[in-house]
Amino acid sequence: MLELKGVSTGYDSANVVHDVDITVGAGEIVSLVGANGAGKSTLVKTISGLIAIRAGQITLENQRIDGLSPRARVLRGISHVPEGRQVFGGLTVEENLRLGAYAQRKGLSETEMRKRIETVCESFPVLLERRREHVANLSGGQQQMLVIARGLMASPRIMVLDEPSLGLAPVLVSEIFRMIAALRSEGRAILLSEQNAKLSLAISDRAYVIENGRVALSGTGKALLKNPEVAERYLGVGKAVSVADAPRHAKMVKRLKEIFAG
Repeated sequence: MLELKGVSTGYDSANVVHDVDITVGAGEIVSLVGANGAGKSTLVKTISGLIAIRAGQITLENQRIDGLSPRARVLRGISHVPEGRQVFGGLTVEENLRLGAYAQRKGLSETEMRKRIETVCESFPVLLERRREHVANLSGGQQQMLVIARGLMASPRIMVLDEPSLGLAPVLVSEIFRMIAALRSEGRAILLSEQNAKLSLAISDRAYVIENGRVALSGTGKALLKNPEVAERYLGVGKAVSVADAPRHAKMVKRLKEIFAG
């Protein structure tokens, strides 16, 4: 479905991403994992067209998209859920959702727009209940649900999620990952850029470890999750979980595996 070949990009005169090859198949969840500053966010912004490619090519269903505008990529089926939520606090929940379909607004009637909102919110009932409220009144977890739902409003074939667990309380993180695992339906693919390596690998079919803007390792989520070198050297999860938190963290990972398998 989505393929990157030899992609390099960056800011000003410096490249941040170097010669990256990545594929995401229909119906797959694929993770980009690595430390903060590894180049994950730069890479996903390049996929969505927010940063221009400098070398290589990006194709969606065998058609090149690296020369297209961000809006054109949305219309082709790519939806980018940005890091840090970036909601519009002065607007209502419904108004934020409508913005998710902005690129397609000319082709949607008001009836179709309302139906799409209702359909999207089937997975996020709290948003439907609070659709008339200003987003500033929502909790952090509810705002994260909103940006995911807003991304779904474009009826994407592939969703690109950038650090969806960032800034959330631990009790909410597992719920967000459960929702991400459930998004894979009707052939929709998920590309997940995430620092929480252990949880993202637990729900992923395949994953790429990004280090210094390059693909350092790749494999199935299950294999990388079990790889002690990945855990310690590349992902840091061995040191990130304290002795006190280890049982709770292990239980969370086990539950996510069950959700993904079932």
